[in-house]
Amino acid sequence: MTAFSITVDLGSLDALVAEKREKVEQAARPAAQAGAQVIYDQVKLNVAAIGSKSGNLAKAIYQAFSEANSAPGKATYHISWNAKKAPHGHLVEFGHIQRYKVYIGKDGNWYTAIRPNMIGKPKPSRRASQSVKDAYYVPLPTPRQVAAKPFIRPAMQKQDQAVAAARKVFFDIVGAT
Repeated sequence: MTAFSITVDLGSLDALVAEKREKVEQAARPAAQAGAQVIYDQVKLNVAAIGSKSGNLAKAIYQAFSEANSAPGKATYHISWNAKKAPHGHLVEFGHIQRYKVYIGKDGNWYTAIRPNMIGKPKPSRRASQSVKDAYYVPLPTPRQVAAKPFIRPAMQKQDQAVAAARKVFFDIVGAT
């Protein structure tokens, strides 16, 4: 029986793996941002295509890095609208039923018309019955369905381009090997 032994020094392999790990961790955030930028740009285009009454929705679109959902080697960006700047964003994205008359005030904001005999009285709560709300606000003769004009969901059609942009930035930083 013949026996032999081999000794392999894996020190250089360990060093290479450590170097790549560091580069991967460094590349995660810029790569994720590159992908997020593609989706963000498409959302902005979608909002512009809808048209604007006040411009608040266009100004409310954001992309933000999420510390809470990120870790070394993993980066997360959120793309949405600021609901304080554009509280109507969900009505545009998903559509809604309009039950009451509305108007634009002198300040440029939208308001729901209140019955003259209810001015100065407290607004009904969100959970108030429909009859209480109907007694407070001026109802339309017939409620109307306002169609959705989605601007976030269609942007996801750019997912392939977003992945390609992220991949390019990632490999530019990490290297192809």
